Amino acid sequence: MDRTLLLNTTFEPISVLSWKKAITLVYLGKVEVLKEYDREIHGVSISVRQPAVIRLLTLVRSNHARVKFSRKNVFLRDDHTCQYCGEKFDPKHLTCDHLVPRSRGGVTEWTNIVTSCITCNLKKGDKLPDEVKMHPRKRPSRPNGFYLFMLNLGVKVPPEYWRDYMFMRN
Repeated sequence: MDRTLLLNTTFEPISVLSWKKAITLVYLGKVEVLKEYDREIHGVSISVRQPAVIRLLTLVRSNHARVKFSRKNVFLRDDHTCQYCGEKFDPKHLTCDHLVPRSRGGVTEWTNIVTSCITCNLKKGDKLPDEVKMHPRKRPSRPNGFYLFMLNLGVKVPPEYWRDYMFMRN
């Protein structure tokens, strides 16, 4: 594992860094090390354990508080998986489905939109989930910004060392 979790002074996860960047921040005195991996990094005259979790000593504004609503982010939240049939698809074969259709007063927001394959979307049409016995596999919600950030990096399961500091909900 060569990634280090960076926390704000408030212990909120704000980024994932390379071990090189993490060690640089440690030696510049900008962070404190909260957890370390077992792996040692060897330099010419020094040897240190690789930081697993570091915390900034000065507060920075996080850009993860509000997640922009978009097709891409809905697909990321739902792991590119149709919430009706459970199959995973390439984005070009996916759509966003309104649980309560717009024709029936449904709104376009995180809690009313799920990822759907084209086949299931056509099958559901402008009906309510109860009317066609098609219920999403998980209740749609606004995702945590850092959670989407992690998915963009390709990290679905955080390393054990990070888990105490992760507040990921889905």
